[in-house]
Amino acid sequence: MVNPAKVADIDELRRTVGDVLGAAGWPEPLWFETTVDDPGRGQTAKALAAGVDVVFACGGDGTVMACVDALVGTEAALAVLPQGTGNLLAANLGLSDDLTAGLAVAVERGRRLLDVGEVDGQHFAVMAGMGFDAQMLDATSETTKRRIGWPAYVVGATRHLRDRPMRVSIRLDDQPPLRRRVRSVLVANVGRLQGGLTLLTEAEPDDGYLDVAVLTPRTLRHWVSLGWAVLRRRDRVPRMEVYRARRVEITSNRNQPRELDGDLIAPGRELRVQIRRRALWLCVPRPAQAPDLAEDATAAAERGERLAEQGGGEG
Repeated sequence: MVNPAKVADIDELRRTVGDVLGAAGWPEPLWFETTVDDPGRGQTAKALAAGVDVVFACGGDGTVMACVDALVGTEAALAVLPQGTGNLLAANLGLSDDLTAGLAVAVERGRRLLDVGEVDGQHFAVMAGMGFDAQMLDATSETTKRRIGWPAYVVGATRHLRDRPMRVSIRLDDQPPLRRRVRSVLVANVGRLQGGLTLLTEAEPDDGYLDVAVLTPRTLRHWVSLGWAVLRRRDRVPRMEVYRARRVEITSNRNQPRELDGDLIAPGRELRVQIRRRALWLCVPRPAQAPDLAEDATAAAERGERLAEQGGGEG
């Protein structure tokens, strides 16, 4: 799956992919390009119908999210080949942004079974957000991202630091709702942001929970304190509350911008998120010390556990 807008030389990409996979004894790969109308979900569905075992996502966060959406609940694995300003899922899982290294990870057949989040039938692997984070994305131009990379998001963020907060009700699982005046609520499967910043240190993509960050800065000084604590990786971050849940319902007093995995979705007053446990296979480096048979047995055991969970009615 290739986003042609993110790749400088598609012919060179095809040669490299063909050479690496051919040397490993893999068959000639199928090629699909994303379009403005379909960023990758339909193409991934066609690949699955053709019986593929691995889908390579070569593009940015939007391309990867579209592939994730189609791969959830299947036995095919996702291999991420980051392009453009990088990819948050790859960064959180420690995957290389080098093309040859990314192909080698898939060929080695290391696999990790991840949770994903679900919002109105759409799936995400990194995080969903409502408020300031989506405003920042909306204010960041593609041209600036191509020119300076991830610092472009900082430029977009400065335009909204002084915006008024929103009043929200946040329900976590079956707990009584929390009522807050916030700038942003993030519901995360992993904890790392653009630029290598780690916001949620305890978040793991396969722990069965979503981590929720409630950001409440009201002044520029508050933002500076919050940002400095995140940069220093402090255990306690001012103006941020952290929770964990499997279902999260956020209701605002007015329409708010919203995003999934760095892509904007339609604004709304609500963001309802639930976890899909053990729903996505991801290609990851194999542990150096793990023998092949042990790795195969682990993957088989995980597959059996997931099938048992699905049979028991868990999402």
